[in-house]
Amino acid sequence: MKKKYVLDTNVLLHDPQALAKFQDNDLVIPITVIEEIDTFKKDLNEIGRNARHVSRQLDQLRASGSLVDGVPLENGGMLHVLLYSSQQAAGFSSDLRLDRADNRILASAVALKQSCDCPVIFVTKDTNLRIKADALGLKAQDYQSDKVAIDDLYSGHCEKLLPATEIDRFYGQGHLDYAEDDLFPNQCATLVDETNPSHTALVRYHADEKRLLPLAKQVKDSVWGIHARNREQQFAFDLLLDSRIQLVTLVGKAGTGKTLLAIAAGLQKAADEAQYNRLLVSRPVFPMGRDLGFLPGDVEEKLAPWMQPIFDNVELLLGAVEERGKRKRGYKELVDMGLMEIEPLTYIRGRSIPNQYMVVDEAQNLTPHEIKTIITRAGEGTKIVLTGDPYQIDNPYVDASSNGLTYVVEKFKQQSIAGHITLTRGERSGLAELAANLL
Repeated sequence: MKKKYVLDTNVLLHDPQALAKFQDNDLVIPITVIEEIDTFKKDLNEIGRNARHVSRQLDQLRASGSLVDGVPLENGGMLHVLLYSSQQAAGFSSDLRLDRADNRILASAVALKQSCDCPVIFVTKDTNLRIKADALGLKAQDYQSDKVAIDDLYSGHCEKLLPATEIDRFYGQGHLDYAEDDLFPNQCATLVDETNPSHTALVRYHADEKRLLPLAKQVKDSVWGIHARNREQQFAFDLLLDSRIQLVTLVGKAGTGKTLLAIAAGLQKAADEAQYNRLLVSRPVFPMGRDLGFLPGDVEEKLAPWMQPIFDNVELLLGAVEERGKRKRGYKELVDMGLMEIEPLTYIRGRSIPNQYMVVDEAQNLTPHEIKTIITRAGEGTKIVLTGDPYQIDNPYVDASSNGLTYVVEKFKQQSIAGHITLTRGERSGLAELAANLL
């Protein structure tokens, strides 16, 4: 049976393409939602852009007929704009004030449910609004189109039990043919001897050749003074140092080495091997807790507090490659040499970034639309690395299941130009590891 989905304002502002995500079901937009969208249209941020995009879509659909009577959608459903009336207010709960837009939207949805024989579902990303809808007997759900179950997120690596002869064959010929279809492209694996668990091999699946190949020899050496401390970091380095992989995602809790590994590999490929013009490191500007407000100084001075975590990692790497007794270099020396650039993501729209090794730190604070904007900036020869921890989100408009980082991991896991690793073992310090696990 066809359903009627009543959409809240935040659904359309979160995903301006939401009108095409409900298959052949009918969509209902209360007139109050259009009023709210109008208040956002002048904003210069992503929400403002989404509001303008939704308004243009509705204006185009208006050419097909009356929005109140209903206009057809491309997927076979119908779109209706539901007017607010005094009859809806009369039948609504007196405990909820109708001078609030959220309650008027709820009143419209409840009235539709009472007058319609088909299932009516209220879709909103507002948790409290879903609770109120449920209390009024209205079925409500979150917008699920771009959600990824964080507990089921693709990890990028696995273990394979094989006979000892197969592992010996792998070491003997330097590869192992693999015809099964249970691995994703560039998925890493640990081959384990069925009879001797200590007899293992670390491999990566190359889908184009249908072979399990050993990790790059360079992974075992130091990369800008950094050695992989565990198996997951070895897998990460293998993906980061392979120029054929254009998109790498690293997910892990605090202290697992995501940013440090990415910057070390970027400096190796850009500064030492000159495969890229420069290393570009960026991160979204989101404060943890209360914002300090406007910062004094020029653009560089204003950005310094936001970029300080990146500076710390670069200084650590520069200190690691310096020999004892020599002058310690700073990150500004690499910037002056044109080997590295550090900037926020604020002004990335409209840019084309060719032949660069680009690291986007704290990518869990980005929405799927912002992630799309960043990746589509990649020009010829550019490699993009996204790092982040889905459990440490400062952006109030995304959560662990709906952020851009996990969205990309799920969408790109079957692509041969992408690779992913989830890092679980903290290596920053014993205290940091205990805090990440206990607190």
